[in-house]
Amino acid sequence: IDVGFFTRLGIRPNEGTMDVGLSVWLPGSELSVVRGVRDQGVMVDTGLEVAGVTYERLAPLKEWRITCDADAIVLELGEDGGMHPGKLAMDVTFSALIPAIGTDGQGKKSEGVSAETAKSVGRGHLEQSGRWSGWIEADGQRFRLGPEARGNRDKSWGPRKWGGPKMWRWFSINIGDDVHFGGIRIGTDAGDLHRGWVWKDGEAASIKEWDVKTELADDGLTHRVSHVRATDKRGRVHELRADVLRVAGLPQRHGDRRTIVNEGLARWTYEGRTGHGISEYLHQLDDDNRPLTPID
Repeated sequence: IDVGFFTRLGIRPNEGTMDVGLSVWLPGSELSVVRGVRDQGVMVDTGLEVAGVTYERLAPLKEWRITCDADAIVLELGEDGGMHPGKLAMDVTFSALIPAIGTDGQGKKSEGVSAETAKSVGRGHLEQSGRWSGWIEADGQRFRLGPEARGNRDKSWGPRKWGGPKMWRWFSINIGDDVHFGGIRIGTDAGDLHRGWVWKDGEAASIKEWDVKTELADDGLTHRVSHVRATDKRGRVHELRADVLRVAGLPQRHGDRRTIVNEGLARWTYEGRTGHGISEYLHQLDDDNRPLTPID
């Protein structure tokens, strides 16, 4: 049974809010969604609870627990579409498999593409791969995560303005316990920014280039297969393929800019081995729902 989830919690004391989003891919073609916001005027790292979703740090840089008991909206991702109310509960724990990779971005001056990106999607960022355990329950039906459940967590510092970048391609990839990838290619007015990392043979290396070729659905917008060549700073080229199992399209609107983030639950293949993760595409759209930046 293929069940997965993606979630984020944003603490925005400058805006006076804390907000949460939790989306669970259910077996078949449904997505159960919980969203909420509450007042928050100061920066905190405890008491992270919004709309029935709680994040709890059990051990710094090692272990997190996420629980939920909330009303949800269940979206039908198939051709027929539609939605209905539901209930969502979960109790899952993240246990790190590798050290956190990244930087908080504080006290660091950036220029060019990096400076342009920092205006909209954060000055600092870390990612970490781990093992997930626990259970997810949708409308009374419980699914227990199996022994092969893997996934990445991340943390960003600074702004997050969905309408800022021209596009992005973000990847979260886990091949067993010993091979992991994470990273992003962001389009800006100053050019494309490539950031990321690979964990292999017990150590990390930075990714300097993401070359992405995409097979699209008939709508010309939804990705179905991502062919990725990731070149690291040691000169190694990593050939990866994501077969996208289901896509959740998350629309955003900021002023006159229309944005969609297509979250793809993906089966990744690398060097004859298979794992799972996410292939995520952000697009800015024109009035006809076409991407302003062509999809390679």
